[in-house]
Amino acid sequence: MKLVGEVAVVSGAAQGIGFAICEAFVAEGAQVVGLDIDADRLNAAFASLRPSTAAHALCVDVSDEAAVHAAVDAAAQQFGKVSVLVCNAAISTELNPVESIPTSAWRQALDVNLTSAFLLSKYAIPKLRDSGGGSVVIVASQMAKVGWMGQAAYCATKGALVQLAKVMALDHATENIRVNTLSPGGTATERLERRFGTLEEAERQWGPKHPVGRLGRVEEIARGAVFLASSDATFMTGSDLVMDGGYTAW
Repeated sequence: MKLVGEVAVVSGAAQGIGFAICEAFVAEGAQVVGLDIDADRLNAAFASLRPSTAAHALCVDVSDEAAVHAAVDAAAQQFGKVSVLVCNAAISTELNPVESIPTSAWRQALDVNLTSAFLLSKYAIPKLRDSGGGSVVIVASQMAKVGWMGQAAYCATKGALVQLAKVMALDHATENIRVNTLSPGGTATERLERRFGTLEEAERQWGPKHPVGRLGRVEEIARGAVFLASSDATFMTGSDLVMDGGYTAW
Protein backbone atom coordinates (compact mmCIF):
# COMPACT_ATOMS: atom_id res chain seq x y z
CA MET A 1 0.00 0.00 0.00
CA LYS A 2 2.41 2.66 -1.26
CA LEU A 3 -0.07 5.54 -1.57
CA VAL A 4 -2.09 5.49 1.64
CA GLY A 5 -3.11 9.02 2.56
CA GLU A 6 -2.51 10.43 -0.94
CA VAL A 7 -5.18 12.19 -3.00
CA ALA A 8 -4.55 12.08 -6.73
CA VAL A 9 -6.06 13.96 -9.66
CA VAL A 10 -5.67 12.00 -12.91
CA SER A 11 -6.59 13.37 -16.35
CA GLY A 12 -7.50 11.19 -19.31
CA ALA A 13 -8.92 8.77 -16.76
CA ALA A 14 -11.71 7.06 -18.69
CA GLN A 15 -9.68 4.39 -20.43
CA GLY A 16 -6.28 2.99 -21.30
CA ILE A 17 -3.26 4.08 -19.31
CA GLY A 18 -5.20 6.75 -17.42
CA PHE A 19 -7.78 4.36 -16.02
CA ALA A 20 -5.11 1.75 -15.28
CA ILE A 21 -3.30 4.39 -13.22
CA CYS A 22 -6.52 5.15 -11.32
CA GLU A 23 -7.02 1.44 -10.60
CA ALA A 24 -3.44 1.03 -9.43
CA PHE A 25 -3.59 4.13 -7.23
CA VAL A 26 -6.78 2.97 -5.50
CA ALA A 27 -5.26 -0.49 -5.01
CA GLU A 28 -2.27 1.18 -3.35
CA GLY A 29 -4.50 3.10 -0.92
CA ALA A 30 -4.90 6.47 -2.65
CA GLN A 31 -8.08 8.43 -3.15
CA VAL A 32 -8.51 9.39 -6.81
CA VAL A 33 -10.39 12.02 -8.77
CA GLY A 34 -10.47 11.08 -12.45
CA LEU A 35 -11.01 13.70 -15.16
CA ASP A 36 -12.13 13.03 -18.71
CA ILE A 37 -14.21 14.74 -21.38
CA ASP A 38 -16.13 11.51 -22.14
CA ALA A 39 -18.62 11.41 -19.26
CA ASP A 40 -20.32 8.14 -20.24
CA ARG A 41 -17.08 6.21 -20.59
CA LEU A 42 -15.62 7.79 -17.46
CA ASN A 43 -18.63 6.96 -15.30
CA ALA A 44 -18.79 3.41 -16.64
CA ALA A 45 -15.10 2.87 -15.88
CA PHE A 46 -15.27 4.41 -12.43
CA ALA A 47 -18.32 2.36 -11.45
CA SER A 48 -15.92 -0.45 -10.57
CA LEU A 49 -13.96 1.84 -8.24
CA ARG A 50 -16.79 3.68 -6.52
CA PRO A 51 -17.76 0.99 -3.97
CA SER A 52 -14.48 1.71 -2.20
CA THR A 53 -15.52 5.38 -1.81
CA ALA A 54 -11.96 6.15 -2.87
CA ALA A 55 -12.71 7.33 -6.41
CA HIS A 56 -14.66 10.24 -7.85
CA ALA A 57 -15.25 11.00 -11.55
CA LEU A 58 -15.55 14.48 -13.05
CA CYS A 59 -16.40 15.25 -16.67
CA VAL A 60 -13.91 17.98 -17.62
CA ASP A 61 -12.49 19.47 -20.80
CA VAL A 62 -8.88 19.76 -19.66
CA SER A 63 -8.13 22.39 -22.32
CA ASP A 64 -10.65 24.74 -20.64
CA GLU A 65 -8.92 26.80 -17.94
CA ALA A 66 -12.02 27.59 -15.90
CA ALA A 67 -13.10 23.94 -15.97
CA VAL A 68 -9.67 22.75 -14.85
CA HIS A 69 -9.54 25.27 -12.02
CA ALA A 70 -13.00 24.19 -10.82
CA ALA A 71 -12.10 20.49 -11.07
CA VAL A 72 -8.93 20.85 -8.97
CA ASP A 73 -10.87 22.81 -6.36
CA ALA A 74 -13.59 20.14 -6.38
CA ALA A 75 -11.01 17.39 -5.88
CA ALA A 76 -9.57 19.17 -2.85
CA GLN A 77 -13.07 19.65 -1.45
CA GLN A 78 -14.01 16.02 -2.08
CA PHE A 79 -11.06 14.48 -0.24
CA GLY A 80 -9.59 17.36 1.78
CA LYS A 81 -6.41 17.91 -0.23
CA VAL A 82 -4.54 17.14 -3.46
CA SER A 83 -1.08 15.60 -3.13
CA VAL A 84 -0.56 13.86 -6.49
CA LEU A 85 -1.26 15.07 -10.02
CA VAL A 86 -1.11 12.84 -13.10
CA CYS A 87 -1.37 14.65 -16.44
CA ASN A 88 -2.30 11.93 -18.91
CA ALA A 89 -4.85 13.39 -21.34
CA ALA A 90 -3.66 13.18 -24.94
CA ILE A 91 -4.82 12.98 -28.53
CA SER A 92 -3.03 12.40 -31.81
CA THR A 93 -3.68 13.76 -35.30
CA GLU A 94 -4.17 11.84 -38.50
CA LEU A 95 -0.90 10.65 -40.05
CA ASN A 96 0.20 13.56 -42.23
CA PRO A 97 3.34 15.60 -42.93
CA VAL A 98 3.33 19.11 -41.53
CA GLU A 99 2.06 20.72 -44.73
CA SER A 100 -1.07 18.56 -44.60
CA ILE A 101 -1.94 18.90 -40.91
CA PRO A 102 -4.98 21.15 -40.47
CA THR A 103 -4.09 24.09 -38.27
CA SER A 104 -7.12 23.33 -36.12
CA ALA A 105 -5.84 19.78 -35.48
CA TRP A 106 -2.40 21.12 -34.57
CA ARG A 107 -3.89 23.58 -32.09
CA GLN A 108 -6.17 20.95 -30.57
CA ALA A 109 -3.20 18.62 -30.02
CA LEU A 110 -1.31 21.41 -28.26
CA ASP A 111 -4.33 22.30 -26.16
CA VAL A 112 -5.05 18.74 -25.01
CA ASN A 113 -1.54 17.28 -24.80
CA LEU A 114 0.50 20.25 -23.59
CA THR A 115 -1.63 23.15 -22.38
CA SER A 116 -3.77 20.85 -20.22
CA ALA A 117 -0.65 19.79 -18.30
CA PHE A 118 0.22 23.45 -17.78
CA LEU A 119 -3.31 24.27 -16.59
CA LEU A 120 -3.59 21.28 -14.27
CA SER A 121 -0.19 22.06 -12.78
CA LYS A 122 -1.01 25.76 -12.45
CA TYR A 123 -3.99 25.01 -10.22
CA ALA A 124 -2.83 21.80 -8.55
CA ILE A 125 0.63 22.90 -7.40
CA PRO A 126 -0.77 25.32 -4.77
CA LYS A 127 -2.82 22.38 -3.43
CA LEU A 128 0.27 20.18 -3.30
CA ARG A 129 2.13 22.95 -1.50
CA ASP A 130 -0.70 23.26 1.03
CA SER A 131 -0.56 19.52 1.68
CA GLY A 132 3.16 19.70 2.47
CA GLY A 133 4.41 18.61 -0.93
CA GLY A 134 3.66 15.87 -3.39
CA SER A 135 4.31 14.46 -6.82
CA VAL A 136 3.42 15.54 -10.35
CA VAL A 137 3.60 12.81 -12.99
CA ILE A 138 3.28 13.95 -16.60
CA VAL A 139 2.71 11.16 -19.10
CA ALA A 140 4.93 11.84 -22.10
CA SER A 141 6.00 9.13 -24.57
CA GLN A 142 8.99 7.47 -26.15
CA MET A 143 8.04 9.79 -29.01
CA ALA A 144 9.48 12.63 -26.91
CA LYS A 145 12.88 11.20 -27.86
CA VAL A 146 12.38 9.78 -31.36
CA GLY A 147 10.23 10.69 -34.34
CA TRP A 148 7.17 9.04 -35.79
CA MET A 149 6.43 9.77 -39.44
CA GLY A 150 3.29 11.85 -39.86
CA GLN A 151 2.95 12.66 -36.14
CA ALA A 152 4.61 16.07 -35.84
CA ALA A 153 2.03 17.42 -33.39
CA TYR A 154 2.10 14.40 -31.10
CA CYS A 155 5.90 14.17 -31.02
CA ALA A 156 6.32 17.92 -30.54
CA THR A 157 3.89 18.03 -27.62
CA LYS A 158 5.40 14.99 -25.93
CA GLY A 159 8.89 16.44 -26.21
CA ALA A 160 7.63 19.70 -24.78
CA LEU A 161 6.12 17.88 -21.79
CA VAL A 162 9.53 16.51 -20.83
CA GLN A 163 10.98 20.03 -20.83
CA LEU A 164 7.97 21.42 -18.95
CA ALA A 165 8.51 18.84 -16.21
CA LYS A 166 12.21 19.66 -15.90
CA VAL A 167 11.52 23.36 -15.38
CA MET A 168 8.71 22.68 -12.92
CA ALA A 169 10.99 20.32 -11.01
CA LEU A 170 13.54 23.10 -10.59
CA ASP A 171 10.91 25.70 -9.73
CA HIS A 172 9.44 23.62 -6.91
CA ALA A 173 12.35 21.52 -5.65
CA THR A 174 12.54 23.40 -2.35
CA GLU A 175 8.82 22.88 -1.70
CA ASN A 176 8.91 19.10 -1.47
CA ILE A 177 7.14 18.90 -4.83
CA ARG A 178 8.64 16.44 -7.28
CA VAL A 179 7.89 16.60 -11.01
CA ASN A 180 8.75 13.78 -13.40
CA THR A 181 7.63 12.45 -16.75
CA LEU A 182 6.62 8.88 -17.53
CA SER A 183 7.29 7.84 -21.12
CA PRO A 184 5.55 4.66 -22.28
CA GLY A 185 6.40 2.85 -25.46
CA GLY A 186 3.72 1.39 -27.69
CA THR A 187 1.01 0.20 -25.31
CA ALA A 188 -2.02 -1.97 -26.08
CA THR A 189 -4.82 0.60 -25.78
CA GLU A 190 -7.89 1.62 -27.74
CA ARG A 191 -5.85 4.34 -29.42
CA LEU A 192 -3.63 1.73 -31.05
CA GLU A 193 -6.68 -0.37 -31.85
CA ARG A 194 -8.13 2.57 -33.77
CA ARG A 195 -4.82 3.24 -35.50
CA PHE A 196 -4.20 -0.35 -36.64
CA GLY A 197 -7.74 -1.69 -36.87
CA THR A 198 -7.31 -4.33 -34.15
CA LEU A 199 -4.97 -4.79 -31.20
CA GLU A 200 -3.79 -8.02 -32.80
CA GLU A 201 -2.70 -6.08 -35.88
CA ALA A 202 -1.04 -3.43 -33.70
CA GLU A 203 0.85 -6.20 -31.91
CA ARG A 204 1.87 -7.80 -35.19
CA GLN A 205 3.09 -4.60 -36.83
CA TRP A 206 4.47 -2.57 -33.95
CA GLY A 207 5.28 -5.11 -31.27
CA PRO A 208 8.49 -6.30 -33.01
CA LYS A 209 9.80 -2.72 -33.16
CA HIS A 210 10.27 -2.99 -29.39
CA PRO A 211 13.32 -5.09 -28.49
CA VAL A 212 11.28 -7.06 -25.94
CA GLY A 213 9.17 -8.17 -28.90
CA ARG A 214 5.75 -6.93 -27.86
CA LEU A 215 3.62 -3.95 -26.92
CA GLY A 216 3.38 -2.78 -23.34
CA ARG A 217 0.38 -3.40 -21.11
CA VAL A 218 -1.45 -0.61 -19.33
CA GLU A 219 -0.87 -2.32 -15.98
CA GLU A 220 2.89 -2.16 -16.55
CA ILE A 221 2.81 1.56 -17.24
CA ALA A 222 0.57 2.14 -14.22
CA ARG A 223 3.21 0.58 -11.98
CA GLY A 224 5.62 3.26 -13.17
CA ALA A 225 3.15 5.95 -12.16
CA VAL A 226 2.75 4.36 -8.72
CA PHE A 227 6.52 4.43 -8.29
CA LEU A 228 6.82 8.09 -9.27
CA ALA A 229 3.94 9.09 -7.00
CA SER A 230 5.20 7.13 -4.00
CA SER A 231 7.92 7.59 -1.41
CA ASP A 232 10.01 5.08 -3.38
CA ALA A 233 10.88 7.96 -5.73
CA THR A 234 11.66 10.70 -3.21
CA PHE A 235 15.15 11.27 -4.70
CA MET A 236 13.78 11.58 -8.22
CA THR A 237 12.68 14.84 -9.81
CA GLY A 238 13.14 16.38 -13.24
CA SER A 239 13.61 12.89 -14.66
CA ASP A 240 11.96 10.94 -17.45
CA LEU A 241 11.05 7.35 -16.57
CA VAL A 242 11.11 5.56 -19.93
CA MET A 243 9.09 2.34 -20.03
CA ASP A 244 9.27 1.52 -23.73
CA GLY A 245 10.36 -2.11 -24.04
CA GLY A 246 13.71 -0.89 -25.36
CA TYR A 247 12.19 1.11 -28.25
CA THR A 248 14.58 4.05 -27.84
CA ALA A 249 17.61 1.78 -27.36
CA TRP A 250 17.84 0.89 -31.04
